[in-house]
Amino acid sequence: KNRRENEVVEEGPSWECLPQEILFHIFQYLPLLDRAYASQVCRGWNQAFHMPELWRCFEFELNQPASSYLKATHPDLIKQIIKKHSNHLQYVSFKVDSSRESAEAACDILSQLVNCSLKTLGLISTARPSFMEMPKSHFISALTVVFVNSKSLSSLKIDDTPVDDPSLKVLVANNSDTLKLLKMSSCPHVSPAGIMCVADQCHGLRELALNYHLLSDELLIALSSEKHVHLEHLRIDVVSENPGQQFHTIKKSSWDAMVRHSPKFSLVMYFFLYEEEFDIFFRDEIPVTHLYFGRSVSKDVLGRVGLTCPRLVELVVCANGLRPLDEELIRIAQRCTQLSAIGLGECEVSCSAFVEFVKMCGDRLTQLSIMEEVLVPDHRYELDDIHWEVSKHLGRVWFPDMMPTW
Repeated sequence: KNRRENEVVEEGPSWECLPQEILFHIFQYLPLLDRAYASQVCRGWNQAFHMPELWRCFEFELNQPASSYLKATHPDLIKQIIKKHSNHLQYVSFKVDSSRESAEAACDILSQLVNCSLKTLGLISTARPSFMEMPKSHFISALTVVFVNSKSLSSLKIDDTPVDDPSLKVLVANNSDTLKLLKMSSCPHVSPAGIMCVADQCHGLRELALNYHLLSDELLIALSSEKHVHLEHLRIDVVSENPGQQFHTIKKSSWDAMVRHSPKFSLVMYFFLYEEEFDIFFRDEIPVTHLYFGRSVSKDVLGRVGLTCPRLVELVVCANGLRPLDEELIRIAQRCTQLSAIGLGECEVSCSAFVEFVKMCGDRLTQLSIMEEVLVPDHRYELDDIHWEVSKHLGRVWFPDMMPTW
């Protein structure tokens, strides 16, 4: 219908006239593709799309569409970012699938970041082999471009990559004053000498993640020197590449030095070993706080955990066998007085021992993830009774898990 001639039409605010500050906040919450579409609405929105602040944090997703579930970053957008915003990027991650092509595309982008001053860089493979599949020289040359040009890297995640000792020296030479976090598990070309170079020069390290073969008494002593700030997190992956692999020992005195220097640090250890390879572990006291067993572990080893891990806060056992862990669990409750989280998968514990364990640990157990089939009914408790009894001692409602939650 036609409006009457004298009717006053009140127009609402014009979207194209929104202040840049408001557009910035809106664009921050938009998925990348929606943000790109929005930039085509008008000139003002396009200018907002290219505000430097929007490009400080960015994740490149690179994959082969036929074999990946990832939504790839569009090539045209990558060209725009490299052309207009490489000097604005500060917090950057590359997420790639398992293909060599995706890893090479990531390295091609890295090698163009000559104007960047990155603070965070993460190279993330959603599945192997990815970065390990490509020529080592190509990867190293791309990575060193970032190391040389950044000058202010504080956080670096390069797990499962062909990084090597010489490239770590370049990292240290250019970023030793700023590096706080380094995650580099499964980096076969790095030697204990390479990681020692980092420990000797990067005195601000707060978090470090390594494979066990890079851990040494010398490394722990270096991290415990007066020059270093207090380390907050040390993560060690103890992984067996071949059955029967030999592992070296770490002296108790080295761990003691670490605890004296950084009394509150978390030591997280992931074990993926075969049974016979556990022999050297948990013979002496070790300051582990978070302990995960990814493969089956024997009663004997779990018994030693209770004797040698007084700082233990979290314990996850994915599998043990068919011999009840009653004594081992009670010992852990007695000796590990800081334990607040436990998860048991393919194990067996009598209902009575489990109730006793919960009673001893009391309300400090903030996470209790126990599979229903772990609990074996006995003369005192049936499965129907167990959740009432455990809930009473926990001070909250608790039920066994139907599936693992860790």
